[in-house]
Amino acid sequence: MRVSRIQAEKNRQTVIDAASRLFREHGFDGIGLKDLMKGAGLTQGAFYKQFTSKDDLAAQASKRALESAFSRWATAAAANPTDPLGAAIAFYLSMEHREEKMDGCPVVALGSDAARQGADVKASFEAGIRKYLELLGSWVGDAEGEEPGGKAMAILSTMVGAVVLSRAVNDERLSKQFLQAAAKSLLAASAGDAQLEPRQ
Repeated sequence: MRVSRIQAEKNRQTVIDAASRLFREHGFDGIGLKDLMKGAGLTQGAFYKQFTSKDDLAAQASKRALESAFSRWATAAAANPTDPLGAAIAFYLSMEHREEKMDGCPVVALGSDAARQGADVKASFEAGIRKYLELLGSWVGDAEGEEPGGKAMAILSTMVGAVVLSRAVNDERLSKQFLQAAAKSLLAASAGDAQLEPRQ
């Protein structure tokens, strides 16, 4: 039975959504096409009607995952407009986020994998990371030009590194300490910054 264009596009979006979560859980090379398509509720045969290759899907799924993560940052910040940076730090460096292997930050889950992927996957990551930096820069006042500022880069690097380390250890106390130490350091560094308010 032939699938309509509308249904085909819905199927494509379903595959991208499922892959964005499954790649974060298993890594780009840790799951095959059969299991990716099964996770989307479709057969492997439908894959090549939707995507040119697994790399094509990886790039689309990376973009989707980063968009989702950015939306979660913005939502956390909007819930506390007087301290958007503090809200984003509290959300990102929480034990809940640490446990969200399928829905958490794709830079944490797939950053080292992305470094070994092709240009399209790296381009998706770069675009998403630049959006993170732009948002952080608006909160710390260093998004002056097109290039991201040092404060935003330091904050993002610290947060990503802390979550990576917290996931890499078995000791839950040590895991929590990585998150707490990073949060304490970032909040202390930003406390004296006169430019914490979002730029108008």
